[in-house]
Amino acid sequence: MSYGVALALQAAVYQHLVADAAVVALVGSSVFDEVPSGSVPSTYVTLGPEIALDRSDKSTSGAEHRFTISVVTDVAGFGTAKSVGVAVSDALHNNQGLVLARGHLVMLQFERATASREQAANLRRIDLRFRARVEDI
Repeated sequence: MSYGVALALQAAVYQHLVADAAVVALVGSSVFDEVPSGSVPSTYVTLGPEIALDRSDKSTSGAEHRFTISVVTDVAGFGTAKSVGVAVSDALHNNQGLVLARGHLVMLQFERATASREQAANLRRIDLRFRARVEDI
């Protein structure tokens, strides 16, 4: 197995989201690798947890990365969160064009989404899970 492509994959996903016209139209520059301390925007996108699994074969070192992109908003109802979630999903699902600084992206697919309310903070949250297959070439 190689975890060597993990940082390159994360950077490519982040760069793609901050440059995607539909995502930018909905959240502006509020796409974060880590949510900033202090006051946060009303609606934002953040990179979340990741699990990496060995997918090497005899000729290539590779991995499958299952990662989460979260949409968080304090706007009432789920409409805003879902609109942003759709834009994120559209930007990433089946996107073979991401260029990695290391390795090669074989596939990137949307896997599932979970919508929830965080009652204490009056927030809506959608966690979108993606699956990426990479080779460390």
